[in-house]
Amino acid sequence: MDSFSLTESKNYRNAQFCFVHGRRRRQGQCKQVHTYLTTIEDTRNQSFSSMDFSLCLSSPIISTLVHFLLLVSLVCPVCSTEIFNYPLANETFRPKEEVHKLNIIINHLQQINKPAIKTIQSPDGDIIDCVVSHLQPAFDHPQLKGHKPLDPPERPKDHSQIEEFGENFQLWSLSGESCPEGTIPIRRATEQDMLRASSVSRFGRKVRRGVRRDTNSNGHEHAVGYVSGQQYYGAKASINVWAPKVANQYEFSLSQMWVISGSFGDDLNTIEAGWQVSPELYGDNYPRFFTYWTSDAYQATGCYNLLCSGFVQTNNRIAIGAAISPTSSYAAGQFDISLLIWKDPKHGNWWLEFGSGILVGYWPSFLFTHLRDHASMVQFGGEIVNSRQTGSHTSTQMGSGHFAREGFGKASYFRNMQVVDWDNNLVPLSNLKVLADHSNCYDIQGGINNVWGNYFYYGGPGRNVRCP
Repeated sequence: MDSFSLTESKNYRNAQFCFVHGRRRRQGQCKQVHTYLTTIEDTRNQSFSSMDFSLCLSSPIISTLVHFLLLVSLVCPVCSTEIFNYPLANETFRPKEEVHKLNIIINHLQQINKPAIKTIQSPDGDIIDCVVSHLQPAFDHPQLKGHKPLDPPERPKDHSQIEEFGENFQLWSLSGESCPEGTIPIRRATEQDMLRASSVSRFGRKVRRGVRRDTNSNGHEHAVGYVSGQQYYGAKASINVWAPKVANQYEFSLSQMWVISGSFGDDLNTIEAGWQVSPELYGDNYPRFFTYWTSDAYQATGCYNLLCSGFVQTNNRIAIGAAISPTSSYAAGQFDISLLIWKDPKHGNWWLEFGSGILVGYWPSFLFTHLRDHASMVQFGGEIVNSRQTGSHTSTQMGSGHFAREGFGKASYFRNMQVVDWDNNLVPLSNLKVLADHSNCYDIQGGINNVWGNYFYYGGPGRNVRCP
């Protein structure tokens, strides 16, 4: 069994950085432009007035619409007023539905993109806003209004801090830029992000589905290790990071931990964290650090990252949703991230830690029903979406894109998996089970040793001769 050394991982950071940094930026990237629609007429009573918003003038919808409205406002003030109030009977420029959708998008972006005291341009095209901590989206929640982030909680006992790992693991921070104390970095959501979503109302949310790992999973396929049958108060694992290929915009590939409670019906509660490649959500194929939560089986509650009021971020150097660098390479350097989720014994909130002692933030306990007490299941592993657009199985990769039998350096892995017990102790897994619901496409093999503790290899290429 090959052992993994974090010293070895650090030796590959510079080489990987050069590769990632040299990638071509996304097409259509443009700079921020601040447009103040109040210059049209301060006295108008319309939904766009007094609105300061950031938009990308390369957008065919917004660019043309804004220029047209500005022109009409100068030539025909009465006509301009009518356009803003949408009363045109014979509208030929844009359907009323397009204008209405644009209005909804702008309003939603204003809710989730908070005022920044500093803005950082990432090499991959992301814009990172440094937002005052108590103004982040979480504090839009009625139960958090007027509050500020909580102080750090008591960490689980036997919490090893042998692994030394810095916060500089994301593309946006490799230039040395950071957010000031008292602020948090937030990846700015754009109009293009929202237009890629299936609907504005579902932006930043997972598609509702059953969580049971079986063949009736609505296109979602898994290779996971899991424990159940006891009361769990957290989980920890080191997750190997790759950049798997995703076949199309409507699919994703992720590797994460799930902390679960409730039945597998409408009352399912989950807390999730890991990395994902999601062209629909982010507009590219970079692996990104992410979080998720729901208290009603992905129906109306919860979201990715900070795209709704929920998760409270406390760290000013990690941007949830930002691209990870470096990543692992086949038969070469391996890179993993260590994540810990646990329930604060004093206040009951669920905290997230990255690496050794780097607190990212917490999910307030009031967000949940069953998870206000404890979890009844913990899962680790990979998930992909198989849309079958071509009529055959997707070629979207899970993990490294290679099967578990290839082992270290070739197959992706989870290692040092543990759970937190009722007394806030980190303990090894005693009854880990592994399951791949489409083993000819993606598989999993578990094991245990003195270096990695509980571990497994998992993943696969998707479509192949045994997975048509």
